[in-house]
Amino acid sequence: MLIDSHCHLDFPDFAEDLPGVIARAKAAGVGRMVTISTRVAKAATYRRIAEAHPEVFFTVGTHPHNAAEEPDVPAAEIVTAVAHPRCIAVGEAGLDFHYDKSPRDVQERVFRAHIAAARESGLPLVIHARDADDDMIRILTEEHGRGRFDAVLHCFSSGRRLAEIGVELGFYVSFSGILTFRNSDEIRAIAREVVPRDRLLVETDAPYLAPVPYRGKRNEPAFVAHTARVLADTSGVTPEEIAAVTTANFERLFRKAGQASETTRKSAA
Repeated sequence: MLIDSHCHLDFPDFAEDLPGVIARAKAAGVGRMVTISTRVAKAATYRRIAEAHPEVFFTVGTHPHNAAEEPDVPAAEIVTAVAHPRCIAVGEAGLDFHYDKSPRDVQERVFRAHIAAARESGLPLVIHARDADDDMIRILTEEHGRGRFDAVLHCFSSGRRLAEIGVELGFYVSFSGILTFRNSDEIRAIAREVVPRDRLLVETDAPYLAPVPYRGKRNEPAFVAHTARVLADTSGVTPEEIAAVTTANFERLFRKAGQASETTRKSAA
């Protein structure tokens, strides 16, 4: 079984086809998906999707693009929102200095609030990082010094040093369709040389970043199999081995997903 650890099933791209998207994922061997929050205010939307589809879990958080819309959501409010049984993480939150859609100081303030929520709730934090390596390293190092928290650097496309720091702090690193792109030699090298096998995850970030051979098309969770195949080649293992490894890693990081699945199984029985 494969797991798409990061997708956006609430986006308009899937509005007319969500049952088909989930069915195609299952047919491709993708047993679980996590629909990722971009706004705390939309928590009810993510919850409804997860409640309607037993294969889907959700998160609650504010994407850095939207930090200016939700600049002052307290950590306590996030902690309350993530208490739902099918909510398995905080985020995504972080820094995006590529587009700078929110002021950088606001992005940092919002990011630190999410770190506090992850620490308090005990759930992992889904981290978005783009063109902000130095500030990301500074914040993560400072915050980890105040108390540990679990996290994943999602859709990794940053520099080697951020990956190294993330691994030192005990974080996981997730690779998207970017790993399959022809010009992604450095990302493949990081996956092979920096990230231990027991910290690897795969994702789509759907509807974005479709892997080769679907690059340029709408991405969907079924396509994570192509990223996993390239990760297997990069790591020198079989696709079956990388599926087993990334699934075990997912279950270790997102412990609440296993608890929710067990509850669903017992209810069905």
